[in-house]
Amino acid sequence: MRRMAKTKISTLNLRINPAIKEAVREAAAIEHRSVANMVEVLIRRHCDQQGIPIQEQSKTSSRNQHG
Repeated sequence: MRRMAKTKISTLNLRINPAIKEAVREAAAIEHRSVANMVEVLIRRHCDQQGIPIQEQSKTSSRNQHG
Protein backbone atom coordinates (compact mmCIF):
# COMPACT_ATOMS: atom_id res chain seq x y z
CA MET A 1 0.00 0.00 0.00
CA ARG A 2 1.37 3.40 -0.97
CA ARG A 3 1.37 6.18 1.61
CA MET A 4 1.03 9.80 0.65
CA ALA A 5 4.06 11.93 1.45
CA LYS A 6 3.38 14.83 3.75
CA THR A 7 3.45 18.21 2.05
CA LYS A 8 6.00 20.48 3.65
CA ILE A 9 4.51 23.66 5.04
CA SER A 10 6.43 26.83 5.92
CA THR A 11 5.36 29.36 8.50
CA LEU A 12 5.19 33.06 7.63
CA ASN A 13 4.88 35.51 10.49
CA LEU A 14 4.17 39.11 9.57
CA ARG A 15 2.86 42.33 11.00
CA ILE A 16 -0.10 43.82 9.18
CA ASN A 17 -2.38 46.81 9.51
CA PRO A 18 -5.45 45.76 11.54
CA ALA A 19 -7.81 47.06 8.84
CA ILE A 20 -6.07 44.91 6.21
CA LYS A 21 -6.23 41.91 8.55
CA GLU A 22 -9.96 42.40 9.01
CA ALA A 23 -10.45 42.73 5.24
CA VAL A 24 -8.60 39.44 4.69
CA ARG A 25 -10.75 37.78 7.36
CA GLU A 26 -13.89 39.03 5.63
CA ALA A 27 -12.68 37.93 2.20
CA ALA A 28 -11.80 34.51 3.59
CA ALA A 29 -15.22 34.13 5.19
CA ILE A 30 -16.99 35.05 1.94
CA GLU A 31 -15.01 32.36 0.07
CA HIS A 32 -15.31 29.83 2.93
CA ARG A 33 -11.53 29.73 3.36
CA SER A 34 -9.19 30.01 6.29
CA VAL A 35 -7.24 33.26 6.58
CA ALA A 36 -4.03 31.35 5.81
CA ASN A 37 -5.54 29.82 2.68
CA MET A 38 -6.93 33.20 1.58
CA VAL A 39 -3.49 34.79 1.92
CA GLU A 40 -1.99 31.93 -0.11
CA VAL A 41 -4.63 32.36 -2.82
CA LEU A 42 -3.97 36.10 -2.99
CA ILE A 43 -0.21 35.54 -3.26
CA ARG A 44 -0.71 32.93 -5.99
CA ARG A 45 -3.01 35.30 -7.94
CA HIS A 46 -0.47 38.11 -7.67
CA CYS A 47 2.41 35.89 -8.78
CA ASP A 48 0.36 34.60 -11.70
CA GLN A 49 -0.50 38.15 -12.79
CA GLN A 50 3.16 39.19 -12.55
CA GLY A 51 4.48 36.10 -14.32
CA ILE A 52 6.31 34.87 -11.23
CA PRO A 53 6.51 31.07 -11.28
CA ILE A 54 5.82 29.09 -8.11
CA GLN A 55 7.80 25.86 -7.82
CA GLU A 56 5.24 23.28 -6.70
CA GLN A 57 6.32 20.43 -4.43
CA SER A 58 5.87 16.95 -5.83
CA LYS A 59 3.11 14.93 -4.20
CA THR A 60 5.38 11.94 -3.56
CA SER A 61 9.02 11.78 -2.60
CA SER A 62 11.53 9.70 -4.55
CA ARG A 63 11.54 7.23 -1.62
CA ASN A 64 7.83 6.53 -2.03
CA GLN A 65 7.98 6.16 -5.80
CA HIS A 66 9.95 2.93 -5.51
CA GLY A 67 8.01 1.40 -2.60
